[in-house]
Amino acid sequence: MLKRTLMGVGAAALLALPSMAQAQDMMKMPKAPEGHKATITGTVIDVSCKFRHNLTGDGHRMCAQVCADKGIPLAILGSDGKLYMPITDAMPGDGSNAQLKPFAEQKVRIRGMVYDAGGANAVVITEIKKA
Repeated sequence: MLKRTLMGVGAAALLALPSMAQAQDMMKMPKAPEGHKATITGTVIDVSCKFRHNLTGDGHRMCAQVCADKGIPLAILGSDGKLYMPITDAMPGDGSNAQLKPFAEQKVRIRGMVYDAGGANAVVITEIKKA
């Protein structure tokens, strides 16, 4: 009886090995993409109103701030024509709307780490000033 029990435990352990290896592989973090330091000049925009309704400028500032409070992302439309989505280094990530809201629909100069991936641009903002 003891021999049977030990054989059963041994077989179960052998069957568990692949799933343990898979779990270890899943826990390995992929290499983080490399960013580059950059200074960007552009306008803080409400992405929903800009792209859906083409609303911009001082007359749209309050609306952009209300949208930001409701969770619509603010981003920087760079003078280079690229859209920079703010991201954070924190895990789990924090939103960036509070940081950008005072500058809604205004020209800014930001410094930070820029990450390019799949045609998109993300930026971890380390400094933001009115331009």
